[in-house]
Amino acid sequence: MGAVPMMVWLERKLVADFQVRIGPNRVGPYGLLQSFADGIKLFFKEDIIPLHVDKALFLIAPVVMMLPALTMFAVIPFGPAVQVGGQSYPLQIAVGRHPGGVPFDIPVGVLYVLAISSLGVYGVVLSGWSSNSKYSLLGGLRSSAQMVSYELPMGLAVVAVVMIASRNQGTLSLASIVQAQSGGIQNWNAFCVWFGVIPGFVAFCVYMICGIAETNRAPFDLPEAETELVAGYHTEYSSMKFAMFFMAEYANMINVAAVATTLFLGGWQSPIPISMPIAAGGALEALGGIFWFVLKVFLIILFYMWLRATLPRLRYDQLMRFAWKGLVPVSLANIMVVATLLTVFYPPRLGEAPTAQRPRGPAPRPPHPQAGTRRRSPLPPPAMALRGNRFDVNSTRGNPARAQDFTAGEGRRAGQGAAHHGPGGADRAAGDAAISGRALRSLSPVPGTAHPAPA
Repeated sequence: MGAVPMMVWLERKLVADFQVRIGPNRVGPYGLLQSFADGIKLFFKEDIIPLHVDKALFLIAPVVMMLPALTMFAVIPFGPAVQVGGQSYPLQIAVGRHPGGVPFDIPVGVLYVLAISSLGVYGVVLSGWSSNSKYSLLGGLRSSAQMVSYELPMGLAVVAVVMIASRNQGTLSLASIVQAQSGGIQNWNAFCVWFGVIPGFVAFCVYMICGIAETNRAPFDLPEAETELVAGYHTEYSSMKFAMFFMAEYANMINVAAVATTLFLGGWQSPIPISMPIAAGGALEALGGIFWFVLKVFLIILFYMWLRATLPRLRYDQLMRFAWKGLVPVSLANIMVVATLLTVFYPPRLGEAPTAQRPRGPAPRPPHPQAGTRRRSPLPPPAMALRGNRFDVNSTRGNPARAQDFTAGEGRRAGQGAAHHGPGGADRAAGDAAISGRALRSLSPVPGTAHPAPA
């Protein structure tokens, strides 16, 4: 969150330069302290809660908006693993730990990112609904439809990049996807060329467009269009609650840029592989990886700010048509292209080397360690009695007392059936008892024979 004030200052300066203005220049040198002054002003501003709002939802909406923005970055690796005391520590906030305490990268980082990114819409919807205002409600409805519509092509773009990374041992772990892009810019998922086709670049473009829409940035900032809805879903908010919405927007920009860097731009990998005499897993290697990661994230954020000063806002029908009739078909076609290339030019079993031959037929069963020696079972196999349409294990074999109890039980059930069903029921019950008796006699031990004692 410490980067948010500097991002606000940078955007105000860049947009001012694009529009031939001066921008902030009063508070601090070059206006560097302007954002901090704005934060102090919002902190001490009067906190107004209108009487007509749903107070509980009105207060919880900014918190729901902030939580996904703060927790998404937890699984994003921002540098190579560091060796400390003989153990490898991943450079990310959230790591798993083996029973012995050894840390490891979370193996489902991609699923975590997709799940957390879909929670941000709840804060917008709750704020629009709880404000009990037409402007806020329209902004919330716009945002919910927009986020749900653009989450689908974004997820499809991520699926495509996971499939691309799988050819180099990539998995759903974000660190493994970064490792699969090592070797230079030509191996990055956004720029790799497969037989004249660049499906990774198509997925990268779809992801970037959807990321702009997910963060409600221009030209997709319709949920807070000031020319139509005053301020959209946060019209009724003031003081620090308004600041929380503002900070969540910029924090989401950092998250989208970090995920794009990890999935498409090689993460912490250098664009030109340079061999340097530094220890693997040391501090210098980690600092170099952090430098490249931060530089790529910074360039993506600059691109976001450039778009805001360049493109006009779309109409809402254009926004939805572009998602469902443009991005979704392109994403599906891109996945089909990636799947076709993987099937034709790479082995069916993902993760193998391209030259490996997959064995045909079932794998041979290993021989038993005591193969060739005759093994005697310590107990005879259980007898199977046919009852109705199933086989049951007979538990009365070799036990006459159990057999007599079984016959007595069948007789009691026959008498109960006769009493309950009348004469016809008696005939059916007697037939069942006769069948049970014949099966029992056939499975009873033969006189004069004994079973072998257990070993």
